[in-house]
Parts: sequence; structure tokens; C-alpha cells
Amino acid sequence: MVAMGRQNAFPFPAPARPTMTSRSARLAAALIALCAVVGVGFGFAAVFGRTGSVPVAAWIMAAYFTNLTGLLVFAVFGGIALRVPALAQPRLVATTVLATLLVGLVQRLLLYGLRTLRGGDLIGDILLHQALPVLVPLFWLVFVPKGRLALRDLLLFASYPLVYLGYTLLRGAYDARYPYPFLDIGKIGWGPVAAYAGAIAAAFLGVGWALVRLDRRLARRRLAAG
Repeated sequence: MVAMGRQNAFPFPAPARPTMTSRSARLAAALIALCAVVGVGFGFAAVFGRTGSVPVAAWIMAAYFTNLTGLLVFAVFGGIALRVPALAQPRLVATTVLATLLVGLVQRLLLYGLRTLRGGDLIGDILLHQALPVLVPLFWLVFVPKGRLALRDLLLFASYPLVYLGYTLLRGAYDARYPYPFLDIGKIGWGPVAAYAGAIAAAFLGVGWALVRLDRRLARRRLAAG
């Protein structure tokens, strides 16, 4: 009788969980991609307004981890919205989660208040530093299949900021300009730059490890729930 009562308590099948190929996921991905490209676009327009040169503005924009991450988010989430299998991968989405969280945290902890932003700079700041670090992790929580990440993926996650660091140091050796004060070797020296980079790398790997653990826990919970 108890078993029959439980069976009758749920006469309808449970709703299917949303996936990255569902209409709601693709619409959410399109919105995130739009936020990313609009944020980068407004930033570019502001820099172009100050320089009057498209190549110079592009060179300046390409120096910043924030802008490169915005383009990465645009590519990955645009691919999800358009059903491009090579881009709709849980590991790629997890990489964008960590990158956007890094963008938001570094801006809040190390860069907040250093400049007064107006116009396109302000719009770009809101979209890239505030909106994406919330929207991208929420998308991962709601739509991305869980149980697909492993600790070895930390190498993939870390490769992006490490490549960026090398790229930034090479740029700085070329034109003696650094996009962030904590990477400015000319002003603060190699020691502090190494310390900042090490701390950021450790935090990034720590958050990546936590993301993998959360992914596994959510996978087990969903499996137990059926």
C-alpha cells in the first residue's frame, strides 16, 4: 500500500533536465555571447575615440585579459547558441567559468577604483567585470552536464592564464607597456610581479579544484536523484 501510494503521488513523469542543446540553454548562451561582444565592442569604441586609430585601438584592447576573455566567452557561448559541437564542450565552458571569475575577482581586489570610468569604458566594465562573472557560472550550474570534469583538466584551465602571462611579458619587453600595474616589471620589478602572478595562479588553481569537486558532487547528487 505504501509503495502504491508513492507511485500515485507522482502521476506525471519528472520534467527533463535542461541541456546545452535545449532551446532555453541556447537562448541563454546567445544572451551571454551578446553581453561579451557588446562589452568588448564598447570598450573598443572608447579606446578608438581616444586614439583615432583602429590598429592602435586593437593593439591596446588585445593587451587586456578582460577583453581576451570576453572574446573567448563570445566564441564558446556563440558556438553553444549555434550548436557547434566543438565549442559546446563542458571543459571549455568550465574554462570560461574560471576565466570570468578571475576577471571579476582581480578587478574587484586589485584594480577597483584606480580609474574613473565613463561612457563606453563604463559599459564595458559593467558587462565584462560584473555581468559575465555571474552569468557564465550560472549557465554552468544550470545547463552544463555534470561529472565530465577531472583533476587533469586543471592543466587545461591553467594553460589560458599562463599563456596570457607569457604573452603579456613579451609585449612588455617589446613596447615597455603593461596592461596591469601588478604586472608592470618596469615599475615594481620582477619579484613583486612573480609574487602577484604566483598568488593569482594559486587562487585560480584552487578555484579550479573546487569547481571539479563541485562538478563531481553535483553529478553524484543527480545520479542518486535519478
